[in-house]
Amino acid sequence: MTDEPAKDPRVYLAAERTFLAWIRTGLALMGFGFVVARFGLFLRELSVVQSAPQTTHFSVWIGTALVLLGVAVNLFAALHHVRLVRDLKEGVVSFDRPSRLALSVAGVLAAVGIAMAAYLAFVR
Repeated sequence: MTDEPAKDPRVYLAAERTFLAWIRTGLALMGFGFVVARFGLFLRELSVVQSAPQTTHFSVWIGTALVLLGVAVNLFAALHHVRLVRDLKEGVVSFDRPSRLALSVAGVLAAVGIAMAAYLAFVR
């Protein structure tokens, strides 16, 4: 192993593991979004059979938003990984700031969670 961080293969392998973790996160968001959207359609069908009022459109929108968020996470992770590998090859890597992708995903998921909690608390 070499002492220069840009040439150390462990740095590239760590970047690869991080990239794959973001891909798994994006896939999980897409899968969860699909389940949320399909559950809303299931509830709509159930309300038709039981002649109950329909209030399931929100879950379809949230599910679709989660699927789109998962797609965006995968795209941004790929872009970030390509930039990081290029910077590692050029030797101009700075690790002095937090990940914007991680902070963005956390913020969006917090907003979605608050919206879902408000929906569950106030819509009957």
